[in-house]
Amino acid sequence: MEERININVSAIDYDNTSKAIISTLSNLEQMVHGENEFIVTDSEFAFGWHFYVVCVNKTMVRRLSDQLGPDFDRIKGNGLEKKFLTWLTEKVTQKNLKVKLAIKEEMESSKFGIF
Repeated sequence: MEERININVSAIDYDNTSKAIISTLSNLEQMVHGENEFIVTDSEFAFGWHFYVVCVNKTMVRRLSDQLGPDFDRIKGNGLEKKFLTWLTEKVTQKNLKVKLAIKEEMESSKFGIF
C-alpha cells in the first residue's frame, strides 16, 4: 500500500475549493507523469464550514520534489510533508479561496496534547 499524506481541509465553499484542489493535483499528476495519485473525500458540514480530507501519494510528492530540485528545498517547512502542504496552500490561495489546510496526523496528535 502506498504511503500517503493526509491533509485536512476546512473550507467555506466546498465546490470551488475541492475543484481548485483537484485541478491543482491533476496538473501535478500530469507534470510528474502520475495516475490516480490522490483522493478527495466528501465533505461534512458544520458551523458554516465544510471539512474533508485530501490523501496524496508520497511518491507523487517525491517526484515533485525531484523535478523542482533546489526550488522545492527553498519552500517553507520541515520535511517533505510540510513543504508539500506549503506548496499546495500557495497554489490554492492564489485562486482567492478561503481555505485552511493541515496535516491530519498533526491535528489528531495535538488534540490529545501530544507534541
